[in-house]
Amino acid sequence: MRVVAMVSLAALAALGLIWISQRRLIYFPTQALPDPATVLAGVEEVTYPTEDGLTLAAWFVPAVKEESSGTVVVFNGNAGNRGDRTLLAEAIAGRGYAVLLVDYRGYGGNPGKPSEEGLAADARAAVAYLRTRSDVDPDRLAYFGESLGAAVALGLVEHHQPAALVLRSPFTSLPDIGSTHYPFLPTSLMLWDRFPNLEKIRRTDVPVIIIAGSADRIVPIGHSRRVFEASPGPKRFIVIDGADHNDLALTAGTRLIDEVVAFLDEVLDPGTG
Repeated sequence: MRVVAMVSLAALAALGLIWISQRRLIYFPTQALPDPATVLAGVEEVTYPTEDGLTLAAWFVPAVKEESSGTVVVFNGNAGNRGDRTLLAEAIAGRGYAVLLVDYRGYGGNPGKPSEEGLAADARAAVAYLRTRSDVDPDRLAYFGESLGAAVALGLVEHHQPAALVLRSPFTSLPDIGSTHYPFLPTSLMLWDRFPNLEKIRRTDVPVIIIAGSADRIVPIGHSRRVFEASPGPKRFIVIDGADHNDLALTAGTRLIDEVVAFLDEVLDPGTG
Protein backbone atom coordinates (compact mmCIF):
# COMPACT_ATOMS: atom_id res chain seq x y z
CA MET A 1 0.00 0.00 0.00
CA ARG A 2 2.87 2.33 0.77
CA VAL A 3 4.32 1.77 -2.69
CA VAL A 4 0.94 2.39 -4.31
CA ALA A 5 0.55 5.60 -2.31
CA MET A 6 4.01 6.82 -3.33
CA VAL A 7 3.37 6.07 -7.00
CA SER A 8 0.01 7.82 -6.81
CA LEU A 9 1.56 10.89 -5.19
CA ALA A 10 4.30 10.98 -7.81
CA ALA A 11 1.72 10.75 -10.60
CA LEU A 12 -0.34 13.54 -9.07
CA ALA A 13 2.76 15.69 -8.68
CA ALA A 14 3.66 15.13 -12.33
CA LEU A 15 0.12 16.02 -13.43
CA GLY A 16 0.26 19.12 -11.28
CA LEU A 17 3.53 20.21 -12.86
CA ILE A 18 2.13 19.65 -16.35
CA TRP A 19 -1.04 21.56 -15.43
CA ILE A 20 0.89 24.55 -14.08
CA SER A 21 3.33 24.71 -17.01
CA GLN A 22 0.92 23.68 -19.78
CA ARG A 23 1.23 26.86 -21.84
CA ARG A 24 4.96 26.30 -22.07
CA LEU A 25 4.12 22.95 -23.64
CA ILE A 26 1.70 24.51 -26.16
CA TYR A 27 3.38 27.73 -27.29
CA PHE A 28 6.96 27.76 -28.60
CA PRO A 29 7.78 31.34 -29.58
CA THR A 30 11.16 32.47 -30.84
CA GLN A 31 12.37 36.06 -30.62
CA ALA A 32 15.26 36.53 -33.07
CA LEU A 33 14.24 38.13 -36.36
CA PRO A 34 16.17 38.79 -39.56
CA ASP A 35 16.42 42.28 -40.98
CA PRO A 36 13.12 42.28 -42.92
CA ALA A 37 14.57 44.33 -45.77
CA THR A 38 17.05 41.53 -46.49
CA VAL A 39 14.37 38.84 -46.84
CA LEU A 40 11.29 40.59 -48.24
CA ALA A 41 11.21 43.23 -50.96
CA GLY A 42 9.27 46.36 -50.04
CA VAL A 43 8.38 45.11 -46.57
CA GLU A 44 7.04 47.64 -44.08
CA GLU A 45 7.56 47.24 -40.35
CA VAL A 46 4.32 48.18 -38.59
CA THR A 47 2.94 48.28 -35.06
CA TYR A 48 -0.56 48.41 -33.62
CA PRO A 49 -2.18 48.36 -30.17
CA THR A 50 -4.24 45.59 -28.61
CA GLU A 51 -7.36 46.05 -26.51
CA ASP A 52 -5.40 45.21 -23.35
CA GLY A 53 -2.65 47.75 -23.86
CA LEU A 54 0.13 45.90 -25.69
CA THR A 55 1.88 47.17 -28.81
CA LEU A 56 2.58 44.43 -31.33
CA ALA A 57 4.95 44.46 -34.28
CA ALA A 58 4.22 42.90 -37.67
CA TRP A 59 5.41 43.04 -41.28
CA PHE A 60 3.26 44.32 -44.13
CA VAL A 61 4.32 43.03 -47.53
CA PRO A 62 2.81 44.84 -50.53
CA ALA A 63 1.59 42.99 -53.58
CA VAL A 64 4.04 42.85 -56.46
CA LYS A 65 1.73 44.77 -58.78
CA GLU A 66 0.31 48.28 -58.87
CA GLU A 67 -2.99 47.38 -57.22
CA SER A 68 -3.39 44.33 -55.00
CA SER A 69 -6.16 41.81 -55.50
CA GLY A 70 -6.72 41.68 -51.76
CA THR A 71 -4.87 41.28 -48.47
CA VAL A 72 -3.98 38.04 -46.71
CA VAL A 73 -3.44 38.00 -42.95
CA VAL A 74 -1.14 35.14 -41.97
CA PHE A 75 -1.71 33.67 -38.50
CA ASN A 76 1.27 31.55 -37.49
CA GLY A 77 1.33 28.17 -35.86
CA ASN A 78 2.50 27.68 -32.28
CA ALA A 79 6.24 27.87 -33.00
CA GLY A 80 8.74 30.34 -34.40
CA ASN A 81 7.77 33.85 -35.50
CA ARG A 82 7.04 35.91 -38.61
CA GLY A 83 10.62 35.56 -39.79
CA ASP A 84 9.87 31.90 -40.54
CA ARG A 85 7.01 32.79 -42.91
CA THR A 86 8.90 34.93 -45.41
CA LEU A 87 8.80 32.35 -48.21
CA LEU A 88 5.03 32.12 -47.87
CA ALA A 89 4.61 35.89 -47.86
CA GLU A 90 6.95 36.37 -50.81
CA ALA A 91 5.08 33.78 -52.87
CA ILE A 92 1.63 35.21 -52.13
CA ALA A 93 2.76 38.81 -52.68
CA GLY A 94 4.35 37.75 -55.95
CA ARG A 95 0.96 36.52 -57.11
CA GLY A 96 -0.77 39.84 -56.51
CA TYR A 97 -1.88 39.86 -52.87
CA ALA A 98 -0.62 42.04 -50.04
CA VAL A 99 0.32 40.09 -46.90
CA LEU A 100 0.37 40.96 -43.21
CA LEU A 101 2.70 38.67 -41.28
CA VAL A 102 1.54 38.98 -37.70
CA ASP A 103 3.21 37.86 -34.52
CA TYR A 104 1.30 37.08 -31.35
CA ARG A 105 2.14 38.41 -27.92
CA GLY A 106 5.36 36.81 -26.72
CA TYR A 107 6.50 36.05 -30.28
CA GLY A 108 9.08 37.85 -32.42
CA GLY A 109 10.03 40.35 -29.74
CA ASN A 110 6.46 41.27 -28.86
CA PRO A 111 5.54 41.81 -25.20
CA GLY A 112 3.15 39.63 -23.25
CA LYS A 113 2.53 35.91 -22.81
CA PRO A 114 0.49 33.80 -25.23
CA SER A 115 -2.90 32.34 -24.33
CA GLU A 116 -6.10 31.57 -26.22
CA GLU A 117 -7.70 34.82 -25.07
CA GLY A 118 -4.54 36.80 -25.77
CA LEU A 119 -4.10 35.43 -29.29
CA ALA A 120 -7.73 36.25 -30.05
CA ALA A 121 -7.13 39.86 -28.96
CA ASP A 122 -3.97 40.00 -31.08
CA ALA A 123 -5.88 38.83 -34.15
CA ARG A 124 -8.59 41.46 -33.65
CA ALA A 125 -5.89 44.12 -33.31
CA ALA A 126 -4.25 43.06 -36.58
CA VAL A 127 -7.48 43.37 -38.57
CA ALA A 128 -8.41 46.63 -36.85
CA TYR A 129 -5.05 47.98 -37.96
CA LEU A 130 -5.54 46.84 -41.57
CA ARG A 131 -8.89 48.62 -41.68
CA THR A 132 -7.07 51.93 -41.07
CA ARG A 133 -4.88 51.56 -44.18
CA SER A 134 -5.96 53.30 -47.35
CA ASP A 135 -4.23 50.62 -49.46
CA VAL A 136 -6.29 47.78 -47.95
CA ASP A 137 -9.81 46.99 -49.10
CA PRO A 138 -11.63 45.64 -45.99
CA ASP A 139 -14.04 43.77 -48.26
CA ARG A 140 -11.17 41.77 -49.76
CA LEU A 141 -9.52 40.36 -46.66
CA ALA A 142 -8.53 36.70 -46.35
CA TYR A 143 -7.31 34.94 -43.23
CA PHE A 144 -4.58 32.31 -43.64
CA GLY A 145 -4.21 30.23 -40.47
CA GLU A 146 -1.68 27.45 -40.14
CA SER A 147 -2.20 24.79 -37.46
CA LEU A 148 -2.75 26.75 -34.23
CA GLY A 149 -3.17 29.82 -36.43
CA ALA A 150 -6.15 28.14 -38.09
CA ALA A 151 -7.83 28.20 -34.67
CA VAL A 152 -6.95 31.88 -34.27
CA ALA A 153 -8.38 32.65 -37.72
CA LEU A 154 -11.61 30.76 -36.98
CA GLY A 155 -12.02 32.59 -33.69
CA LEU A 156 -11.63 35.93 -35.46
CA VAL A 157 -14.41 35.24 -37.98
CA GLU A 158 -17.19 35.95 -35.47
CA HIS A 159 -15.71 39.40 -34.78
CA HIS A 160 -14.48 40.41 -38.25
CA GLN A 161 -15.82 38.26 -41.08
CA PRO A 162 -13.34 37.91 -43.96
CA ALA A 163 -14.14 37.31 -47.61
CA ALA A 164 -12.16 34.06 -47.61
CA LEU A 165 -10.61 31.63 -45.17
CA VAL A 166 -7.53 29.47 -45.69
CA LEU A 167 -6.95 26.81 -43.03
CA ARG A 168 -3.74 24.78 -43.21
CA SER A 169 -3.64 21.65 -41.01
CA PRO A 170 -6.49 22.63 -38.67
CA PHE A 171 -7.25 20.38 -35.69
CA THR A 172 -10.72 19.75 -34.26
CA SER A 173 -9.87 21.17 -30.82
CA LEU A 174 -6.85 21.48 -28.57
CA PRO A 175 -8.11 18.81 -26.13
CA ASP A 176 -8.64 16.47 -29.10
CA ILE A 177 -5.13 16.97 -30.43
CA GLY A 178 -3.77 16.62 -26.89
CA SER A 179 -5.54 13.27 -26.54
CA THR A 180 -4.08 12.19 -29.88
CA HIS A 181 -0.53 12.68 -28.64
CA TYR A 182 -0.98 12.07 -24.91
CA PRO A 183 -3.77 9.48 -24.58
CA PHE A 184 -2.69 8.71 -21.02
CA LEU A 185 -3.46 12.27 -19.82
CA PRO A 186 -6.92 13.73 -19.07
CA THR A 187 -6.32 16.61 -21.48
CA SER A 188 -10.01 17.46 -21.78
CA LEU A 189 -10.02 18.26 -18.05
CA MET A 190 -6.57 19.84 -17.78
CA LEU A 191 -6.37 22.37 -20.60
CA TRP A 192 -7.09 26.04 -20.00
CA ASP A 193 -6.95 26.86 -23.72
CA ARG A 194 -9.47 24.95 -25.84
CA PHE A 195 -9.55 26.32 -29.42
CA PRO A 196 -12.81 24.51 -30.36
CA ASN A 197 -12.42 24.59 -34.15
CA LEU A 198 -15.10 22.03 -34.89
CA GLU A 199 -17.65 24.04 -32.95
CA LYS A 200 -16.63 27.31 -34.60
CA ILE A 201 -16.47 26.07 -38.19
CA ARG A 202 -20.12 24.96 -37.91
CA ARG A 203 -21.06 28.64 -37.47
CA THR A 204 -18.86 29.84 -40.35
CA ASP A 205 -20.33 30.15 -43.85
CA VAL A 206 -17.31 32.00 -45.28
CA PRO A 207 -15.75 30.31 -48.35
CA VAL A 208 -12.98 28.10 -47.01
CA ILE A 209 -10.13 26.04 -48.40
CA ILE A 210 -8.58 23.47 -46.07
CA ILE A 211 -5.14 22.08 -46.88
CA ALA A 212 -3.65 19.07 -45.11
CA GLY A 213 -0.68 16.75 -45.47
CA SER A 214 -1.33 13.04 -45.80
CA ALA A 215 1.72 12.27 -43.62
CA ASP A 216 1.15 14.94 -40.96
CA ARG A 217 2.32 13.53 -37.63
CA ILE A 218 1.42 16.58 -35.55
CA VAL A 219 -2.12 17.23 -36.82
CA PRO A 220 -3.25 13.95 -38.39
CA ILE A 221 -5.23 14.46 -41.57
CA GLY A 222 -8.36 13.05 -39.95
CA HIS A 223 -8.59 16.20 -37.80
CA SER A 224 -8.52 18.47 -40.82
CA ARG A 225 -11.02 16.30 -42.68
CA ARG A 226 -13.48 16.52 -39.80
CA VAL A 227 -13.16 20.31 -39.76
CA PHE A 228 -13.84 20.33 -43.51
CA GLU A 229 -16.88 18.08 -43.20
CA ALA A 230 -18.35 20.33 -40.50
CA SER A 231 -18.04 23.49 -42.60
CA PRO A 232 -21.48 24.57 -43.91
CA GLY A 233 -20.31 27.08 -46.52
CA PRO A 234 -18.55 26.87 -49.90
CA LYS A 235 -15.49 24.73 -49.36
CA ARG A 236 -12.72 22.66 -50.86
CA PHE A 237 -10.31 20.15 -49.36
CA ILE A 238 -6.76 19.76 -50.67
CA VAL A 239 -4.42 16.94 -49.65
CA ILE A 240 -0.67 17.31 -50.17
CA ASP A 241 0.47 13.72 -50.57
CA GLY A 242 3.39 12.64 -48.40
CA ALA A 243 3.69 16.01 -46.62
CA ASP A 244 4.41 16.19 -42.90
CA HIS A 245 3.40 19.14 -40.73
CA ASN A 246 6.48 21.33 -41.18
CA ASP A 247 7.61 20.18 -44.62
CA LEU A 248 8.18 22.89 -47.23
CA ALA A 249 5.32 21.39 -49.24
CA LEU A 250 2.94 22.47 -46.46
CA THR A 251 4.58 25.75 -45.48
CA ALA A 252 5.33 27.35 -48.85
CA GLY A 253 5.33 24.61 -51.47
CA THR A 254 4.39 25.21 -55.10
CA ARG A 255 1.14 23.26 -54.98
CA LEU A 256 0.05 24.91 -51.73
CA ILE A 257 0.65 28.36 -53.20
CA ASP A 258 -1.08 27.46 -56.47
CA GLU A 259 -4.16 26.12 -54.69
CA VAL A 260 -4.37 29.07 -52.29
CA VAL A 261 -3.95 31.70 -55.02
CA ALA A 262 -6.48 29.98 -57.31
CA PHE A 263 -8.97 29.99 -54.44
CA LEU A 264 -8.27 33.64 -53.59
CA ASP A 265 -8.56 34.65 -57.24
CA GLU A 266 -11.95 32.97 -57.41
CA VAL A 267 -13.28 34.52 -54.21
CA LEU A 268 -11.48 37.85 -53.85
CA ASP A 269 -10.56 38.80 -57.40
CA PRO A 270 -12.87 36.92 -59.79
CA GLY A 271 -11.94 39.25 -62.63
CA THR A 272 -8.61 37.40 -62.95
CA GLY A 273 -10.32 34.14 -63.87
